[in-house]
Amino acid sequence: MQRIVVLTGAGISQESGLQTFRGEDGLWNHERIADICTPEGFTRDPMRVDRFYNGLRAGLADVQPNAAHRALAHMEECAATGRWDGEILIVTQNIDDLHERAGSRDVVHMHGELMRVRCTACGATPSWHADCLPQTPCPACHRPQLRPDIVWFGEIPYHMDRIAAALQACDLFVAIGTSGVVYPAAGFVQQASPHADTMEFNLQPSAGTDLFDQTVLGPATKTVSRWVRDVTGT
Repeated sequence: MQRIVVLTGAGISQESGLQTFRGEDGLWNHERIADICTPEGFTRDPMRVDRFYNGLRAGLADVQPNAAHRALAHMEECAATGRWDGEILIVTQNIDDLHERAGSRDVVHMHGELMRVRCTACGATPSWHADCLPQTPCPACHRPQLRPDIVWFGEIPYHMDRIAAALQACDLFVAIGTSGVVYPAAGFVQQASPHADTMEFNLQPSAGTDLFDQTVLGPATKTVSRWVRDVTGT
């Protein structure tokens, strides 16, 4: 059985029309990170932060999963139905829900999810599709202490123990649409490379491209779809 860990970054969703954070016209060119993506920024001006993430959440309705998202979901389905003797775990740095909408059932969101909020009073993380404001009550404890369920700068990414275990057990590590500069995800290839093959799919080489055994350049909608067909035979 082949065990594959796939890390996806902003590049895979960019082909669906979502703005990246760090690109040439990325979101960080229009907002200061300290104001929008830190606990201190939220404490200083929760309304500004809520409005920013409300806008991102609403914008998801205008985009759809692309062929790369669907190809990875197909790989998972092939594993589940026995058409391919392997298993795949998708670890994403993205906060969108495009993997799930493409059909993937087990996606590890290490930086949180735009379609969830988190209560700082009781810890509940309910699904959330509407706007959230500082006065919005938590559906679990009814206290108005909700924040975006996003891992901000200075906070620890989610599910790191599960990710580390999967990287240790995998035969192949694949990075798709990642810049190779955001840690800890940028270090995953080094965790996997002593015992696993490594591949990178990107429009252009990432900052860590020399760490990979193989780099495949081109749109993920084409390159990832072709790779999934080759691996699964379907």
